Amino acid sequence: MNAHGKVHKYGDNVDTDVIIPARYLNTADHKELASHCMEDIDIDFTKKVKAGDIMVGGANFGCGSSREHAPIAIKESGIACVIAATFARIFFRNSINIGLPILECPEASEKISDGDELDINFDTGVIVNVTKNETYQAQPFPEFMKNIMDKGGLLKSIKK
Repeated sequence: MNAHGKVHKYGDNVDTDVIIPARYLNTADHKELASHCMEDIDIDFTKKVKAGDIMVGGANFGCGSSREHAPIAIKESGIACVIAATFARIFFRNSINIGLPILECPEASEKISDGDELDINFDTGVIVNVTKNETYQAQPFPEFMKNIMDKGGLLKSIKK
């Protein structure tokens, strides 16, 4: 499993209320959620993001409430992976549960800039910044997480 895309970079403490503002939580429609993703800190995010792009954040990404709407909005917007220095625990688990790949890598979070082009290998955890010709090492996914994400989320990975 791999990803390649352009970076949309944000800072520390990006909370779930910024990822998907609470005023839009009255819908379960994933496309509707995605249409409002990040609008309170980046009004043009939905116009700029392309399928396969990568979101990079700082420390404590996804802090705040435990709603899984936040990773759903990110994934449905087309983001292929989120990289951050650290993630809030509940956001981390919600992301895995819905099949959104996320990688913790403080060095990548610090050195990657908005607009950089990245190649990511989820099997090895290697992140290549094509723009800057730099490589960063994140922890690769354990086999059970790869299985969940390959299937598109926890519920889809359970055999019937």
